[in-house]
Amino acid sequence: MATIKQIAEMANVSIATVSRVLNSDPKLSVTEKTRERIFEIADQIGYRKKTVQPMIKNIAFLYWFSEKEELEDVYYRSIRLEVEKQAAERNIELITYKISDGIEAIRPDIEGFIAVGRFSSRELDRLHELTPSGVFIDSVPDPDHYDAVKPDLRWITRKAIDFYVAGGHKNIGFIGGVDIDPDTKEERIDVREESFRDYMDKLGLLNEAYIFRGKHFSVNDGYELMHEAIGKLGDRLPTAFFVAADPIAVGCLQALNEQEISIPARVSVLSMNNISVTKYVSPPLTTFHIDIYELCKDAISLLLERLIAKRTLVKTIYLNSELIVRKSTT
Repeated sequence: MATIKQIAEMANVSIATVSRVLNSDPKLSVTEKTRERIFEIADQIGYRKKTVQPMIKNIAFLYWFSEKEELEDVYYRSIRLEVEKQAAERNIELITYKISDGIEAIRPDIEGFIAVGRFSSRELDRLHELTPSGVFIDSVPDPDHYDAVKPDLRWITRKAIDFYVAGGHKNIGFIGGVDIDPDTKEERIDVREESFRDYMDKLGLLNEAYIFRGKHFSVNDGYELMHEAIGKLGDRLPTAFFVAADPIAVGCLQALNEQEISIPARVSVLSMNNISVTKYVSPPLTTFHIDIYELCKDAISLLLERLIAKRTLVKTIYLNSELIVRKSTT
């Protein structure tokens, strides 16, 4: 990479002189010949002046989770930490609001927002009043007004099933949780279960008896649901399970190990997220890697496009994922 030091050596001037010329310092006294020589060398060696993004202030970070929810699913904690890290690196001042603060706590002078979690129609209406610039991570609650970036869960689900079918599995089960309607608070089918049902039915492999659903995406729910599956199905237990999230899968592995059901010789387990613990459970878990760095990078870039480039067209980005094959699948 070309540097100011290289230009200074080639032009036979000081580094300070090069820097001041390239930054058009009006107080610098140098000959026009020297000035032209510096610019000529900079162009010749491909020097590109670094630009520092101006501070972007008053950006609300809406982290709509309780401490208990974050503890149950470290996926969202990882997103929070990555957003905070990348925002600092890109000179963005975040003001964090949690669900316990409520939507009314948000300052009326915010320039934009980054949001993670479920948001009701009332909360979205309030955001409409505050700013036209915002991006949601991991959900698409308002595609008419705001940008969003999220993993493509339907694609991941189909790829999980394809992986199992290619490995000779026909009896494939599903273990997951439920989504919650932020307006009515009623339970609704999660997109992973919906996609699993649709694709398995298309393949002629859907068996309702193999589908188990809990209320949360937690280790405890996975443990209880796998015990329920073992109790109900016994020897008819599927040869493979697609599990909606890593914390649930960790609980499933615990239950199978307790019952001395061999993994993967008798039952294969595949999940998604690739949280850190998946390398160390017994056996190590096969899972789709959700690239949280890329997820957050795209979200911040979308917001900056709105704020700096003044883009008005709404964008939604779906990210594919890489399957990390470990010892929990055949």
